[in-house]
Amino acid sequence: MVDFKIVIPARHASTRLPGKPLLDIAGRPMIVHVCERGLESGASEVVLATDDERIAEAVAGLPVRVVMTRADHHSGTERIREAADIIGWTDDTIVVNLQGDEPFIPPDLKRRLARLLAKQDVAEVATLATPIVDRAEIFNPSVVKVVLDRDGHALYFSRAPIPWHRESFNKTDAELPLVFPWLRHIGVYAYSVGFLHRYVSWPPSELEAVESLEQLRILWMGERILVMPVESAPEAGVDTEEDLHRVRARFAAK
Repeated sequence: MVDFKIVIPARHASTRLPGKPLLDIAGRPMIVHVCERGLESGASEVVLATDDERIAEAVAGLPVRVVMTRADHHSGTERIREAADIIGWTDDTIVVNLQGDEPFIPPDLKRRLARLLAKQDVAEVATLATPIVDRAEIFNPSVVKVVLDRDGHALYFSRAPIPWHRESFNKTDAELPLVFPWLRHIGVYAYSVGFLHRYVSWPPSELEAVESLEQLRILWMGERILVMPVESAPEAGVDTEEDLHRVRARFAAK
């Protein structure tokens, strides 16, 4: 059994949906649902890292450790690193990042991702990807694509169609050519605390600025990201008002 921690970074000042972690879903704040999914994963500890007392109070009564962090972080990764330092985890501790707006990530995926990272010593970061079967997703910039090397490490992430299929992508065929396993990135990560310390010391890279993809900083710095393919993508979390209505309807139908 691999020992791992789950950290849920959650801030109140969301640009699109202010107070997002506290939005009501089936009679409870969304952050409560997310914490419950974390507790179901088998992690030895589930931590809520937040900058807002209202979010901390929302999970009172759950067996979740609350760590109050600074309000000036630029990313959830930075917030997780601060929480790890406050708690005092060692560099080899494995942490799974569970975003505070993702109430549908299956518990077993977090466990499998931590196990994958622990059983090898080449990469200190692991993430998920799922096959793309819809041609429209290849050309959708909101769908992040990833290309792997033969050992399952990420070569590149992009919002563009990668790899470019020369013989078919310049045509209007409705079908995706089945000559290559196109992959969609799922933004769930496992990493070591030691990696987090290195990551926050790096300046943003030109690649991540162009693509608006934070994970490209890791490749830019010459480090590897191990990718675990899964059969299907978990249902998307909450970024917009429309997402909120969808998630509420899903819970209401249970």
